[in-house]
Amino acid sequence: MTIRILDQATVNQIAAGEVVERPASVVKELVENAIDAGARSIRIEITSNGEIKTIRVTDNGSGMAHADALLAFTPHATSKIATVDDLRHIHTLGFRGEALASIAAVSRVTLVTRQAGAATGTKVVIESGELREHSVTGTPEGTGILVEDLFSNTPARKKFQKNRNTELAQIHAVMEGICLANPEIAFRLFHNQHELLVTDRTADILDTIARIFGSYVARELVPVNASLPFMTVSGWISRPSRVRKDNARMFVSVNQRFVSSSLVNNAVREGYGTLLAKDRFPVTFLRLAINPEMVDVNVHPAKKLVRLANEKEIAGAVRDAVKEGLLAHDLIPAAGAPPYREKSLPAGPDPDPGSLYSDAAPAPSGVCEPNHAGTATTDRQLRQTELVTGTRPVNPLVPFMDVIGQIGGIYIIASTRDGELLLIDQHAAHERILYEIVTRRSESERTSQELLVPIVVQRTPREAVQLRELVPRLAREGLVLEEFGRNSFLVRGIPAALGKPEETTVIRDIIDDLVGEAWSRGTGERERITRIIACRGAIKAGTVCTAEQAQRLVSQLRLTENPFTCPHGRPTMIRFTRADLDGMFKRT
Repeated sequence: MTIRILDQATVNQIAAGEVVERPASVVKELVENAIDAGARSIRIEITSNGEIKTIRVTDNGSGMAHADALLAFTPHATSKIATVDDLRHIHTLGFRGEALASIAAVSRVTLVTRQAGAATGTKVVIESGELREHSVTGTPEGTGILVEDLFSNTPARKKFQKNRNTELAQIHAVMEGICLANPEIAFRLFHNQHELLVTDRTADILDTIARIFGSYVARELVPVNASLPFMTVSGWISRPSRVRKDNARMFVSVNQRFVSSSLVNNAVREGYGTLLAKDRFPVTFLRLAINPEMVDVNVHPAKKLVRLANEKEIAGAVRDAVKEGLLAHDLIPAAGAPPYREKSLPAGPDPDPGSLYSDAAPAPSGVCEPNHAGTATTDRQLRQTELVTGTRPVNPLVPFMDVIGQIGGIYIIASTRDGELLLIDQHAAHERILYEIVTRRSESERTSQELLVPIVVQRTPREAVQLRELVPRLAREGLVLEEFGRNSFLVRGIPAALGKPEETTVIRDIIDDLVGEAWSRGTGERERITRIIACRGAIKAGTVCTAEQAQRLVSQLRLTENPFTCPHGRPTMIRFTRADLDGMFKRT
């Protein structure tokens, strides 16, 4: 026969291969079982030499009766569901009924357990899926499980385990997620009797965050809260000045289950919008409570992933909650915040803002006289943005700023009435102002400024194809192009927000960016175009401003909805408090 029915031992090892990938998988399954048993204190002990030798998980949960302790190691045995209907409203973390059987199939497992009020407990020993011992024993209330010789009977799986430090790091990462999803439980993680992670029972997840990552991380977070008829969103997210190069600290739980969710992670990043630089990730601690009937937790053997119904509504709620949470707080970074530099990119639709500084000639410090060369162009640019920003209310999160001077034609120096010193990046600030003007306009308001003399731009064949596809979309934004011979285009109009250009350089720069290859991942087409228009139409770094122009610029910035970053996520201003200055001069 070609088709055969596998024996139970082989079936169990196949199931174990799906559920138990590495030692961290064992920890996750056992700790989740302890949580489902109502434990309020869970202790995890790992021993190792060159590799993980033993894993012990002890809890003070409900414990098991003798018969249940024996049955718990049978494949697909579970106390958490009874019928198919139960799958539609799962309220527990582990329910597949495979975890204990799978772990026991590839190791030696010793279980001791006692129910609350019972006189004696139960001891069960399972080795490679076979029952070796069961007896009555004395033990505290709750359950303790010892796992030894993991993968001893599956050498192929054992061979692919990483070194001890890597496996310990995986265990630590799993426990971080579980602790954050369940702050009301106290956890203790030990390795070779050395404490690795400790949390206390608390009603406030911020306490758990501070315990795991430090109080300095907790201080840089802002709260997020939202409520819909079928879900609530709560938690904490980092200020834009405290983002990371990876998503390793984007923690999300759904109904107290720590999960990996690209849907939620993407919604969080969308909520940051232009507060977040490309290829940067916020620190996120979010807890989603969703109607269980809208959550399918049965899509992954190790329960790492969940499938959500009403994905658009859920993503929208997370995105809006993040946006509202951020814009409700003063996000001006303090002096001394760790800087980061974006990687240099070729000219493209989301140009590297750092490149705007590279060729700028050094400009004199201080405030220059009104007749300085270039101030007429700056004045025109500021008048153009004043026409719109002048109709908006002042953002209460940004203090009044009195301009003191300018450094290098790049940074404006200003003071506040509270004695703080602010440094404002003039290009980033004006780029933010112009960006909001462009993005706020509805399609009917996106008028075009007709050029008296059309500009001819020539492109390579590849670039011409890209530009030809963009022509209808650009026209809706006020940038009017038409084909003019082979691989050439006439620019007949530009967005009204740019005003009347004094030179063609800005227009050609915009076209260069449009046909470049450095598109930002996850950025919509209109968003890309508006960022380009704002970046190229804004006052450039290296442009000397008069005192009056600098004051107008910072006043316009106070009228924006999000004055804290440019569209690329770089800060528009940095704050030095009086305490910062005193510390620098050793006055403390």
